[in-house]
Amino acid sequence: MADILRTRHDCLNLVPIAILVTDTHSKVLYANQHTESLFGHKKSEIEGQRIRKLFLEDDLVFFLPNIFYLTLYRTGFDGEVLLQRKDRSKIIVRLSTTTFKEEGGTFISFWIQEIQHLKNLERERLEAERWASLGRMVEEIAHQVRNPIVSIGGFAKRLQRVVPSTQKGYSYLDRILHETGKLETMIRRVEEYVHIPKPSFERENIQEIVEAALQSFSKEASQTGVSFNLETRNLKENGHVFLDRGMVIKAISHVLKNSLEGLAEAPSGKETKPVTLTLFAGEESIGVSISDKGRGIPRKNLNLIFEPFFSTRPDHVGLGLTLVRRVIGEHSGEVQVESRLKKGTTITLTFPKDRRRKIRRELISQEAAVRKGECPRIEGVH
Repeated sequence: MADILRTRHDCLNLVPIAILVTDTHSKVLYANQHTESLFGHKKSEIEGQRIRKLFLEDDLVFFLPNIFYLTLYRTGFDGEVLLQRKDRSKIIVRLSTTTFKEEGGTFISFWIQEIQHLKNLERERLEAERWASLGRMVEEIAHQVRNPIVSIGGFAKRLQRVVPSTQKGYSYLDRILHETGKLETMIRRVEEYVHIPKPSFERENIQEIVEAALQSFSKEASQTGVSFNLETRNLKENGHVFLDRGMVIKAISHVLKNSLEGLAEAPSGKETKPVTLTLFAGEESIGVSISDKGRGIPRKNLNLIFEPFFSTRPDHVGLGLTLVRRVIGEHSGEVQVESRLKKGTTITLTFPKDRRRKIRRELISQEAAVRKGECPRIEGVH
């Protein structure tokens, strides 16, 4: 049986589905090339073995025997299944089984199609719908809450002008105005967070993006004795990347603001307080690391800093780094944080250099370059 299938392996390998054939005792007689791509097992590692190695331990007692029963004595099995790769990572697949006879023997074919990406797309769709619903709710809450806050603040300012000046009275009114200001800031930040748009990707220069973010902090930095050092020697070629300029500038600005605040709370032992921004680029990614020698983040808080409304500063809303992570996530990038208390913090933002696959953006061999001018133009395809 295996020899018969191997004579047809060219056709079976073209199918973008993992195809395995077993005997009635679950011994794998044949696995096509896509099986290796999907599960990580080489053909030699899976052919001759039991198909149970693709199933979870919990499914070996009932689920796998039931699949064989349905296949051998009913019409087969068809449904979503959680299987495991060679590295023990789990993967959601669509599994279909059927029997066939060849040279007097009965065999079982397993057709396995990866649907993990479809599940991810569905999850992203539901997440987008959830954010849209949350945005509408926040708009209504903001409208209902903002009007009373404005009224409270307005009346407090009037009272300051008409009430006889006493130290205690003014301190009360100042506290009212301070708290209403905090509430207004919180509403603005929450609205900003829930209304983050989908990125509009354009080819941008990462150095220009960073310099634009720095420009808005130049005045504040000079007033507080902070100096910005921009390192570009690790930036290869021209430093271009596909991203949404406005969104990334906003994300970098939030990180810079955190650095300035961390330095403001750090002991002042030097005349200048440096913030170093290091641009870097690899083959597939590009990014910026922002380092300061500020107060740092306690180890116990490192896993909490991206949570909404988490802040160790009472006058802060706690949405800055939450927004940063969401913006970078929308760019399919990563955020990494390294910090030591009283030593400083480094936050690294990494972006995929080009969202197109390599095969779409460059010639992958000299042979392809030679054939570049030979490819016929297919009518209707541009």
